Amino acid sequence: MTDSLMRGEKIEIRGFGSFSVRQYRAYHGRNPRTGAIVPVRPKRLAFFQVGKEMRERVNNGGQGQ
Repeated sequence: MTDSLMRGEKIEIRGFGSFSVRQYRAYHGRNPRTGAIVPVRPKRLAFFQVGKEMRERVNNGGQGQ
């Protein structure tokens, strides 16, 4: 899974959800302790989106299995 995400591929597990990689641009953040402005580099993060079947089972408390 890790290798696939590193290549930018999407992974879908039917009935569970899908994993993908999202890219974020660089921005200026703030150090909460000092208030100083800190540059944040661009990054890629793994993102999980729950599938419809899993969402319904969780919301229904597992009823209807």
